Amino acid sequence: MRHTVNTSWKGEMKFDAIVNGHHVVMDIPADKGGEDAGPRPKPLMLAALAGCTGMDVVSLLKKMRVDFEEFNLIVDGDTQDEHPNPFVKMHVIYEFRGKDLDMDKINKAITLSMERYCGVSHVYRKAMIDLTYEVRVIE
Repeated sequence: MRHTVNTSWKGEMKFDAIVNGHHVVMDIPADKGGEDAGPRPKPLMLAALAGCTGMDVVSLLKKMRVDFEEFNLIVDGDTQDEHPNPFVKMHVIYEFRGKDLDMDKINKAITLSMERYCGVSHVYRKAMIDLTYEVRVIE
């Protein structure tokens, strides 16, 4: 399957990417020559990981009949100090809110996502990015 993203320069340092029919504007801060009209491209890599694994986990937990009230993902990324500052580590925090949550099923869903289903995590691992995660439950 091929995916295509059409990205257009919109002046200064702003770019507009059309992703699945949706516009994603990327830019840099004004003090660096942009207009701060959107996120920087590199943090979108963290958002891609969160979205990919998050969708997997929700889908798997629905199949496992695990009900939760809220689900939030936080992804931290560490880069090398030298230019081009690639990511070397990403840490995903899966936060669930609910009562009597089945931790075995939650852990199984996350493991399946990170190790088998999430294409983004697969690509990042091939790029030698260290991927770690933790689970937090708020009752």
